[in-house]
Amino acid sequence: MNIYKKQTLSETFSIYFDRRMVKILLLGAISGFPWVIIGSSLSLWLKEDGLSRTTVGWAGLIFAVYAFNYLWAPIIDRVRIPWLTNKIGHRRGWIVTMQTIILISLVCWSIINPVANLGLVISVGLIIAIASATQDITVDALRIEQIGEDEGKSMQAGAAMAVVGWWTGYKLGGVIALNTAEFFQKFGFENYWQITFLILGIVIIALNIGLMFINEPQLTDRKDSQRKTDKMFEDKIGSSNFIAKIIAWLAGTVVGPIISFFKKNGFNIALAILAFIFLFKIGEAFLGRMSIIFYKEIGFTKSDIALYSKGLGWFTTVIFTLLGGLFAIRSGVIKAMFVSGILMASTNLLFSLLAWTGKSELLFAVAVIFDDMAAAFATVAFVAFISMLVDRTYTATQYALLASIGTAGRTTLAASSGALVDWLNGDWGIFFILTAIMVIPSLIFLYMIKDKLKFND
Repeated sequence: MNIYKKQTLSETFSIYFDRRMVKILLLGAISGFPWVIIGSSLSLWLKEDGLSRTTVGWAGLIFAVYAFNYLWAPIIDRVRIPWLTNKIGHRRGWIVTMQTIILISLVCWSIINPVANLGLVISVGLIIAIASATQDITVDALRIEQIGEDEGKSMQAGAAMAVVGWWTGYKLGGVIALNTAEFFQKFGFENYWQITFLILGIVIIALNIGLMFINEPQLTDRKDSQRKTDKMFEDKIGSSNFIAKIIAWLAGTVVGPIISFFKKNGFNIALAILAFIFLFKIGEAFLGRMSIIFYKEIGFTKSDIALYSKGLGWFTTVIFTLLGGLFAIRSGVIKAMFVSGILMASTNLLFSLLAWTGKSELLFAVAVIFDDMAAAFATVAFVAFISMLVDRTYTATQYALLASIGTAGRTTLAASSGALVDWLNGDWGIFFILTAIMVIPSLIFLYMIKDKLKFND
């Protein structure tokens, strides 16, 4: 009879000291850094050069490409970058190519006047966004492939480190960008933002150097599986000429990942998984879309919101992301999903209490801290969950598609959040109760499939 001893907390925490976690942290930073460039840096550059808030707002539409990167994810799985793939690997070759495009774009920005060439500035920003969104596809694939398919605990720890890495790249990039711009502005440089973009280019180079220390597993099975899928489509076409091979390759590239997902899980389970992913974070999205308006309406100032919602948010997100990873490791990803879903619903109720009691800085701080805790737990569990679902033959495509389905649920349905508040005649308490209830359908789907999912926790 075998006796299994439950890991101590220190033994569980030691998973974070696996060398691969440092590499995953760096991959997260590589993914998060470009958001600073096309987010706060671009917005402030345009505003300080005299462009209107409306113009700055419309410029933010370039972020929309992130919601559609799954459309070209199959290409990332199949197409090899000439020369680079042979030298540094398939995934790293794609990342370096996208980082090079971002670097060239930053050099272009450094010589452009946004007032005289706004269209060109936005076009270059769009190129950066597309390169960054493409990079995210292969970064996520390389992150997942760092961990073996049978290492569930390491996958969950890796999900936590990826989230921490993303926020580190985003926040650290913001610190570098803003301090650099202010430094050159104080020294009287009129083109201080253009100089700043060159400095950010140096950071891109440093990240590429760091990337070379991340090993890329050579998954020979992936190529064999892809060839078998192509052959299956070729046989169905009933011909082996050049045109048939092209059609079979395209079908294998685009349809193969979908067939693989449904074949691996079964049709009914696959549909339930997709429904769960689509619905899971909708309540949180409704709250997030309206939260800052709620804060203002009950009397909090912008400085209050900055202190409690943004300042505290950074520290609590990082801390609770790591703790969320530990919880997922010790309890298993399915239980972590249930707990984080219940936490999200419960913390939304704190905002109902804040709405009914009126302005209270203490209750505001408590609500924000617990909301960040729930969001961090949910994000880690969610990233680990979909990471463990993917077939290594189509890592990039399946992860991008599953992540996009989750994003679609949050962005499409949450667009009606303002209309819901208006329909409730501004009754914020009832609104937040409804956002708590919204998590229930997703947990029902998860309960239906919990015994059917074969995760190596």
